Amino acid sequence: MRDFQAELQQRRQDGLYRKRRLIDGPQQPRLSADGQPQLAFCSNDYLGLASHPRVRQQLIDAVAEQGVGGGSSHLICGHHQAHHELEQRLARFTGRSAALLFSTGYMANLGVISALAGRGDTIFSDRLNHASIVDGAILSRAKVHRYPHNDLEWLAPRLAQTPGHKLVVTDGVFSMDGDLAPLRELAGLCRTYNALLMVDDAHGIGVLGRHGGGLVDQLGLSEQEVPLLMGTLGKALGTGGAFVAGPELLIDYLVQKARSYIYTTAMPPALASATCASLDLVAREPERREHVLALVRRFRAGATALGYQLLPSATPIQPILVGDNQTALELSARLEARGILVGAIRPPTVPAGEARLRVTLTASHTEADVQRLLDALAEVRP
Repeated sequence: MRDFQAELQQRRQDGLYRKRRLIDGPQQPRLSADGQPQLAFCSNDYLGLASHPRVRQQLIDAVAEQGVGGGSSHLICGHHQAHHELEQRLARFTGRSAALLFSTGYMANLGVISALAGRGDTIFSDRLNHASIVDGAILSRAKVHRYPHNDLEWLAPRLAQTPGHKLVVTDGVFSMDGDLAPLRELAGLCRTYNALLMVDDAHGIGVLGRHGGGLVDQLGLSEQEVPLLMGTLGKALGTGGAFVAGPELLIDYLVQKARSYIYTTAMPPALASATCASLDLVAREPERREHVLALVRRFRAGATALGYQLLPSATPIQPILVGDNQTALELSARLEARGILVGAIRPPTVPAGEARLRVTLTASHTEADVQRLLDALAEVRP
């Protein structure tokens, strides 16, 4: 039998041990963590909608009308009118023909990737893709190539030389670096070499683009250029669940083949109704996107002036590269002692030697909040 205790102890020694904080109250910048008041810069609630009064009220009203549980899978008796309405709204929101709901983003990637590729096929996946993409590719049993991050010069000849069905999968906004995939060029390669392109834009949906439709919206890429778009509902949209959008043919195929869609209970219908309220706010209040991106610029200027090494990101994800695991943990702890909550991200979430503080900014933060973070960073600077 494996010595699980020894493995846990080794993780502690290597600075890789993970602990959960106990959060109390609504998801917002000012919260209670392990009983202590903190100003949090580690949430993916980018537009501040998780606690928005309209979203909360819509959920309450929908629970009164529809109950709580989904009751069954979508293919038995769990596909509610609220789910259907949200799928239609998400298709229009992303400029796609159809959309399909999943319970989580992880389940979406597992189900979609393993349905669209199998034995004898080939998957090309960016090396910095989210773990759910990595796991979905493994589950598919296809041959998998993890190409160097955003390296299209490496990818192009491999696509050209690979016969048969090819699936290229990439994050839109990379969750730990905050940088963007070169989607326009990647879409061109996939068209040239007859590969199917899937984009996980979990961290772009709601934040980027003229209408909040994510990176594909920002770049004006059509369904023909990016056939499959995955997004989550628990980040900028502030609720829960995920979706994939694309041509009706592929969405119908996923209904038949995606195991993580077929064999799980549908999300609560009331949650789908609340997400429709979130989509209304994204459309009506573009100032939320403008505000958070203005805070990003302010933070980057201040942190750079303090001498911190930032990664090249213009998104709400702002990593401060530290390198050493223990140093990252110590910086995070020193900030927490000053009432500032910022997560220390370590391997295997990021490559070895690239531990970092992952600062995330939201529309609920103020300029004063960002200044308080910068002041704290000045105090704890190594």
